[in-house]
Amino acid sequence: MSETQTDGVVEAPSTISKSKSSNGVEGVYMPNDAVVENANITAYMRSKGFSTYDELYQWSIKNPEEFWTDHASELEWFQPWEKVLDESKAPFYKWFVGGKTNIIYNAIDRHVKTWRRNKLALIWEGEDGTLRTYSYHLLNREVSKIANVLKSMGVKKGDIVTIYLPRIPELPLCMLACAKIGAMHSVVYGGFSVEALADRIDDSKSRVLITADSGFMRGKFVELKKIADEAIARTPSVQTCIVVRRTGQDINMESGRDLWLHDLLALPIASAHCETEPMDAEDPLFILYTSGTTGRPKGVVHTHGGYMVGTYTTLKHVFDIKEEDRWWCAADPGWITGHSYIVYSPLLTGTTSFIYEGAPNYPYPDRWWSMIAKYGISILYTAPTAIRGLMRFGEAWPSRHDLSTLRLLGSVGEPINPEAWRWYHQVIGHEQCPIMDTWWQTETGHFMITPTPVLPLKPGSATRPFLGIDIDVVHEDGSSCEANEDGLLIIKRPWPGMLRTILNDPDRYVTTYFEKVPGGVYTVGDSARKDEDGYIWIIGRLDDVIKVSGYRLGTAEVESALVSHSAVAEAAAIGLPHELKGNAIHTFVILREGYEGSQQLEDELKAHVGHEMGPIARPERVEFVTSLPKTRSGKIMRRVLKAQALGQDVGDISTLES
Repeated sequence: MSETQTDGVVEAPSTISKSKSSNGVEGVYMPNDAVVENANITAYMRSKGFSTYDELYQWSIKNPEEFWTDHASELEWFQPWEKVLDESKAPFYKWFVGGKTNIIYNAIDRHVKTWRRNKLALIWEGEDGTLRTYSYHLLNREVSKIANVLKSMGVKKGDIVTIYLPRIPELPLCMLACAKIGAMHSVVYGGFSVEALADRIDDSKSRVLITADSGFMRGKFVELKKIADEAIARTPSVQTCIVVRRTGQDINMESGRDLWLHDLLALPIASAHCETEPMDAEDPLFILYTSGTTGRPKGVVHTHGGYMVGTYTTLKHVFDIKEEDRWWCAADPGWITGHSYIVYSPLLTGTTSFIYEGAPNYPYPDRWWSMIAKYGISILYTAPTAIRGLMRFGEAWPSRHDLSTLRLLGSVGEPINPEAWRWYHQVIGHEQCPIMDTWWQTETGHFMITPTPVLPLKPGSATRPFLGIDIDVVHEDGSSCEANEDGLLIIKRPWPGMLRTILNDPDRYVTTYFEKVPGGVYTVGDSARKDEDGYIWIIGRLDDVIKVSGYRLGTAEVESALVSHSAVAEAAAIGLPHELKGNAIHTFVILREGYEGSQQLEDELKAHVGHEMGPIARPERVEFVTSLPKTRSGKIMRRVLKAQALGQDVGDISTLES
């Protein structure tokens, strides 16, 4: 692919528009020729007889079953499937019908039969500097021992085990152990409150809860067992509580109910050999709860077969996984990002994964960069909120460390501001690492809109749908929007990793996802636009769109404009009622080190947004703050800001970061 270098930005070929992107950002970053030549996706493209990525994508949309079959065939099955996709009871789709497998057989068992048995599967560093490593051989032994402990507790195929742990190795080990014996895991993020934990236990009717004495975060104890005790008191289903010792704090242990995991693992019941349970491709693998602004949390159900194929395929091609890579997904295993890209797909691809327990800037703002250098991390996948947070400390901290082992970077969780994208690319990636900006959801299971290393990149765009994924931006009547026209993001055809239902509430599954746009398509709940090159720009959740004097403005766009100012580290935008405009834009800003809030700076920021987006987007107010309300996965809770500004009840804040 020919390219012309201009100040770190490569001019686009004629197939990509050279004009400003749909959010006003100039510049298209072209892939490196050597990366393209050696990419997994290039090898697959050539194996199918295509010379361009566009040809491969169009073929995959017309032949999705063949595309997914190609990759399912790279994995091992106890019994082959009879039908790739069953649409007879849409939208309750089934994939690899009749196939028998178990995700653990492909994530662990098949590796220990090869030279990979001695390859590192997991490297873990605690916030206190503790180091633990697991080869695939050791991982298999430890998972088998925990699986046998669970079986001795009466856990069987089809049961749901709730896991409430800090970011320690036992979290993925317990998840894998559940899957091995055919039980579903329901992981509740270790920072959640009593209410959030109790609600999820109650909905799943778990009889077994796995927790820890406490965890470390920023040098302080997170008292998980204490929270778990309160949650159990509100939920009658829990009969057994297995406790992992992490910090050594004194905790309450109720006789007959609470058991130390290390004590159980020392018993003869904890054999290092456990047969992996053969599962139907459509048997449930896990439940993961996702909450909206209203209503009870939804227990999203994912299955062994389709989820396995989807996560394996996307990680292999999007992050171009090689045998020698050291992969770091800096999420928490308690989120879907952690389920799919810490626990399962890295093991499915036979990769070495790194997990870190603590905060990005503890005890100093170079903690992440020092670990990348220390462990030779080659791929980093994290959230824009983490990047923006570390940007605040400037370039000096990362420049202290050798980051030359990095070859790819990734972004997940929310649209990344172009300014943060460039900082990530230039300061962390030294302009050598393509950024895979991925869009997907708890419900989708795996990447849906994403570049691969062979595609040109536009800062702030998630690029294009992944192979086999048919996506559009439409009006409310289902008709396609024109280029650069705002609309609803939809997924037109089923995909393997999609949720199968909502636990105990199939009607809610149908009404939430398949009845909002005509045609039975999956409605995402995000607004978006597609530019003239087919690149998709996520504007935000539908309730994160502000209508000002008849114009629809995305909160993410206003926030990006603010963050593009040299004084701003992070920003949040909300709409508040206005007599003339209908809504006016109010913003909240965290300043970078060395800046102080003033009336002069507020006026400057208002003018800056007006210059970047036009006068209609000029904020009514810019408020300087030291923190923003965020979920524990790093997403700004704009509804909380809005409720506070209007003096209203903030509603359910169980997911709010404490």
